[in-house]
Amino acid sequence: MQTGLASIDSDKLSSLERLADGLGPAELYWIAAWSAARAEQVRHGTVPVQAAKATGERLTILYGSQTGQAKRLATQLSTRAEAAGLAVRLVRADSYPQRDLAKETHLAVVISTQGDAEPPDDARGLVEFILGKRAPKLPGLQYTVLGLGDSSYPQFCAIGRQLDARFAELGASRFAPLGEADVDIDAVAAPWAEHALDQAKKVLGATQPVARVANLQPVPSRVAYTREHPFAASVLDNQAIVARDAGRDIRHVELSLEGSGLSYEPGDAIGVWPENPPALVDQWLTLLKLDGEQPVHHDGRELPLRRWLSHERELTRLSRPLIAAVADASGDEKLAGLLRPDRSASLAALLAEDQPIDLWRRHPAEWAADELVAVLRPQTPRLYSIASSQKAVGDEVHLTVAVVDYEAYGERHWGAASSFIAAAGDDHRVPVFIEENERFRLPKDSARDVIMIGPGTGVAPFRAFVQERRETGAGGRNWLFFGNRHFTRDFLYQIEWQAALRDGSLDRLDLAFSRDGDAKVYVQQRIREQGRDLYAWLQEGAHIYVCGDANFMAKDVHAALLDVAVTHGGLSQEHAREWLSDLLQQGRYARDVY
Repeated sequence: MQTGLASIDSDKLSSLERLADGLGPAELYWIAAWSAARAEQVRHGTVPVQAAKATGERLTILYGSQTGQAKRLATQLSTRAEAAGLAVRLVRADSYPQRDLAKETHLAVVISTQGDAEPPDDARGLVEFILGKRAPKLPGLQYTVLGLGDSSYPQFCAIGRQLDARFAELGASRFAPLGEADVDIDAVAAPWAEHALDQAKKVLGATQPVARVANLQPVPSRVAYTREHPFAASVLDNQAIVARDAGRDIRHVELSLEGSGLSYEPGDAIGVWPENPPALVDQWLTLLKLDGEQPVHHDGRELPLRRWLSHERELTRLSRPLIAAVADASGDEKLAGLLRPDRSASLAALLAEDQPIDLWRRHPAEWAADELVAVLRPQTPRLYSIASSQKAVGDEVHLTVAVVDYEAYGERHWGAASSFIAAAGDDHRVPVFIEENERFRLPKDSARDVIMIGPGTGVAPFRAFVQERRETGAGGRNWLFFGNRHFTRDFLYQIEWQAALRDGSLDRLDLAFSRDGDAKVYVQQRIREQGRDLYAWLQEGAHIYVCGDANFMAKDVHAALLDVAVTHGGLSQEHAREWLSDLLQQGRYARDVY
């Protein structure tokens, strides 16, 4: 074993470790069997020569992913390309050597856009390199880009668009056009992948598929539950963890995974397929004067309108296409004008503050039931950071959910998933799946210190981290920064943190309660106050994690960390930015922001 490993260079070993990370025993046994069969083919010279052997070219597939969707699509494209006989290299953006870009001949990029036109954390360094002055000219490159985004944000698919335009500016040519996928990802991703693969086969000249390994069958696995086929988890516990006068409802929810075969690691998320609140569906039917029992045929299915609205359609998030449709139906030119590039600030405010029903109330028009179903986006799952370690809770998964329920414009508004979860009692089943987050993992070296910054419900994954470190006897220190509005009303998991301080599974706890004093205090201020010790921990090899709001908190925390590096590390602003960027590249600075 040691002799074999010694013959493999460190880059290949790292790639193997990344590929194997998170796989279960059944999948690892299958890979072992496949590798053995492949070795025999190589030994006997029976492995087909791929197109790259003749042309010296391959298809490189790069992905940048925050929630796992870009990785899923890139992996699917890679599998299909290999089956079609293409030489393929699949690489996560932060593992891609930037010097290789100048050598590429055929490149497919699958990348998401986060929040306000931000790249995913694993692609931040590569995106900055490609968009920056050091990027090489690329006259020999043929490329295609698939951008993933959410049209409820004003900068829809901005990173995908920027990369597509930049490659062209650097002299490259497209072998397939830019794809821009909304939350209904596969509606765009599937035809984009089909076209990209067809074009890749033409330009790379593949004619014979790669031979399959004969008589090799995957080891059966109990794990059959996915995003497309979720597990119906029963509710074990569902309780408020804030005071009655907190002004909002935050819940701790425990679900049973017994019999599912699902497993997860601290840092992963759980996907929940929600149902829209019945009262919200009634609002829609009343406002639009439609019959909920009317059958509606759409996309090859026929369902009552009420079922479409309760289970199949997005009712709580605005999007650019929906605004355009309402503007067109109502003839409101002012509303349509919000979609112009010079009105981006007004559009951003509308997308952030209003729900679709608010648009219908202000811009009335007659809608037939089939037209309504066609114009609304499909319902999509919501992701929640898992608040438990499976080593501690077994066949359970715990969530921390802030319930969206508020008054606006004289009407009650709800969130889809949070209201669905809040209403789930002992007799309910919640459709769930596990969404891996390989970029938000505890350090493999358990002796490393960890710093966790999680205000509000952003503390959820750090409950899992502390449980995991306690269960495994990790030797490193644990430091938590937590913030919320009031100490006495919404100090989430207060008793658990105090117990963790007593038993040594939490070494430091810094708190910021913004509404308890005359001046508002947030976690970023505590970071600056404790900057000397925080910088020392990081210099000694600590990992730092941030979870929570992407638009404000995460940016403010990032700015505070830069200030810490300048003040206590003696770095210039430019070198502080490089220092944080390097921590990101190393995986020692990880963010789970939304």
